[in-house]
Parts: sequence; C-alpha cells; structure tokens
Amino acid sequence: MEELLELRDLLLANRVGDALLLVEEITEMSKDDKINKIFSFGVILLLHLIKQAVEGRSTRSWETSVFNAVTQIQRINQRRKSGGTYLTSDELKETLEEAYALALRQAALEAFEGRYEADELAKMVDKSGLIMQALALITTPINDGLEGGAG
Repeated sequence: MEELLELRDLLLANRVGDALLLVEEITEMSKDDKINKIFSFGVILLLHLIKQAVEGRSTRSWETSVFNAVTQIQRINQRRKSGGTYLTSDELKETLEEAYALALRQAALEAFEGRYEADELAKMVDKSGLIMQALALITTPINDGLEGGAG
C-alpha cells in the first residue's frame, strides 16, 4: 500500500520517470509474490507425486492434494484481466526444480514410513520425468480429466 501512495505522490509531482521506476518495482514484487506462492504449492504437488512414484501406489488423499495444488498454481498464475499467465512454462519448470529438494526432504519423512533419507529416495525417482509430469498437470486445463487421478 505504501508503494501506491508513493506512486500517487510521484505522479502528482509530475515525476513520471521516478513513477515508472516504482511501477517496475511494484510489478517485480507482485511477480515475486506469485513465484513464492507457486513454489509453496509446487512443493506440495511434487511431494505427492514423489510418494506416488516411489511407493507405486496412490491414495485419494494424495490425489486430492495433487488436484488442489495444481488448481491453486493455475489460479495464482492466471492473469485475470489480460489473459495469459504470469510465469512462462520455462519459469514454472524452474520454480518446480527449485521446489524439488524441499519436496524430496518432506517425502523422505512420509514415504515408506520415513525409512529412507532424502538422498536414498532421490535414487528411486526420475527427477526430470517427475518435474515434467508436474508441469503437464499444471498446464492442462482442470476440466480435462484431472479429477480422475494424477498418477
């Protein structure tokens, strides 16, 4: 809110150059917020995909978590007025790759009742394939059958 008041003051003072710099800063802050939220939901998504992959099974709870995480990522990434998305596919992939390590650590606590360390679990998962699976889920419209299961 403080930035908007400052922007107003800059425009009223006819300091357009400074106002444009502030607009760029506000835009970056907004995108960073979206990336952080997508990262958090990406951890949840990857966590459950990792558990499905290593345990070779799924539960309704895991599928619901996958569905909810995908829905939230799609919602956060959707530009309301102009259409399109905030993050490109490459940026989404990069965010998922950054979230992977956290998801793997969490999965190590949950999968197989916590018997494996994250590095051991990592050997059981095709990281690249799993990230591509997550990306495919995110870029598929929700009403295209995601409800039937995610893994």
